[in-house]
Amino acid sequence: MPAVGTPAPGFELPNQDGETVLSADLRGRLIVLYFYPKVDTPGCTTQACSIRDRGDEYAAAGATVLGISPDPVAKVKRFHDRKDLNFTLLADADHGVSERYGVWGEKSMYGKKYMGAQRATFIIDPDGTVVHVIPKASPKTHDDEVLAALTDLAAA
Repeated sequence: MPAVGTPAPGFELPNQDGETVLSADLRGRLIVLYFYPKVDTPGCTTQACSIRDRGDEYAAAGATVLGISPDPVAKVKRFHDRKDLNFTLLADADHGVSERYGVWGEKSMYGKKYMGAQRATFIIDPDGTVVHVIPKASPKTHDDEVLAALTDLAAA
């Protein structure tokens, strides 16, 4: 997992509309990059809808929000449209970006082990440096933690 003060790993992923998003094209922006396990699951829906509902606060902080899951573009598109999300979702179907960010790993549910994306958030400054990490983000407190970190960064 990239540590605070290190360069954020680059990426090239399709968004919900199938358009390619390059991390290099995001330079100059403050980025909130959050990884979530799977579209249309309770925690991921709570997290995404909360970000949507607090979009004005993210915009006021000058942050661009991007969500990444290992789902294919078609599923990401349906989720984005059904929940009327006002930020970009990216499809990491081969989980290569999730691996580079250290969020792909073994998970366990009901005694069954499987590989999947861990819920984590990275705040990346306009120069491409990781400035804050939430390694085990909670869907219910995610926005409060991220917006507090953005406020702290602005005050520094």
